Amino acid sequence: MKPEIALRTVARDWSRIGVTGFGGPPAHIALLRSLCVRKQRWMSDAEFEDGIAAANLLPGPASTQLAIFCAWRLRGWRGGLVGGVCFILPGLVVILALSALLLSGHPSKFVLGAAAGAGAAVAAVAAQAAAGLIPPSWRRTGVDRAGRIRWIAYAVAGAVAAIVIGPWLVLVLLAAGLVEAAATGWRPRGAPAVAFAVPAIGTWLALAWTALKVGALSYGGGFVIIPLMRGDAVDRHHWMTAGQFLYAVALGQITPGPVVQTVAVVGYAAAGLIGGVLASVIAFAPSFVFVLGGARHFDRLRANRTVQAFLAGAGPAAIGAIGGSAVVLGWSLTHLWQVPVLALAALWLLALRRGVVSALIGAACLGVIAAALGWPVG
Repeated sequence: MKPEIALRTVARDWSRIGVTGFGGPPAHIALLRSLCVRKQRWMSDAEFEDGIAAANLLPGPASTQLAIFCAWRLRGWRGGLVGGVCFILPGLVVILALSALLLSGHPSKFVLGAAAGAGAAVAAVAAQAAAGLIPPSWRRTGVDRAGRIRWIAYAVAGAVAAIVIGPWLVLVLLAAGLVEAAATGWRPRGAPAVAFAVPAIGTWLALAWTALKVGALSYGGGFVIIPLMRGDAVDRHHWMTAGQFLYAVALGQITPGPVVQTVAVVGYAAAGLIGGVLASVIAFAPSFVFVLGGARHFDRLRANRTVQAFLAGAGPAAIGAIGGSAVVLGWSLTHLWQVPVLALAALWLLALRRGVVSALIGAACLGVIAAALGWPVG
């Protein structure tokens, strides 16, 4: 701990990252490393890498949990709380403002065109995210043939679950983790406790449950949450259309801060501004609880073989789920002109290996052109 670091310093520096953190988790990690390790030397390389590993062991948004952890290292729970809030808040303000622009009133055809264009590209973004996670996860299996067969089975199960049973995807992720833990020698002690969710009564409870699933039950973060949110927001509660959900995912990608901010757009669609704030608070609350309550135990968590085995199963299932979410998002396209936009985005991201933000901005520009030509955008 470094109690000499003032809380106002944490607030200033973590707010700056929250404002400039475009590009998702890789950008957030790079900015945190630059600040905490290279510039200020508040942490060593080893301490920072341990923080990344521990954050990836937890459900929910890993880069947010890393931001909270780094701030906790400086000023304990107060630093973690201030740093986490300052990291999240700038993006939340921006995404709620954009939600109001897109989902309320009568936005211009050019605004709708930009949203439809960016939305068309998000399936390619999901595919890129899955492709980037496959090599390190596959290497973790080693040369064991049985382990590799299980890895493939977990990935396929995750992909199918994302496409078919989106809201209940978390059950497949948990099952994959438990199967792998059992396959590597772990056995449960006694009968496990089983909890059943009581059906939500009213929009507020339904929204709270959706946000809680996003923040507390989604291993892998990022696009793993897409099937969870889409199943509730579009299919079950009809808070938004499939096209509007694409807008929400695009906004989560092009705004600064964590991608999980997408849940704020869902909350806005369900219950206005208060709903957006409520969904965000509930979705991010578990990250604060996990890190502030357990950061001192992260070393033991990383060394726990049962935890490692669980993640060896849940990890490939989450990768499959991300790939499955790309299929779901592609099916959500509503206009024919969006298909070539998606194809161009896939070429840009997967073949040319360019950045996500530039892909979404380029797709948004194509959407504006489509609107100018009189093509359907709403």
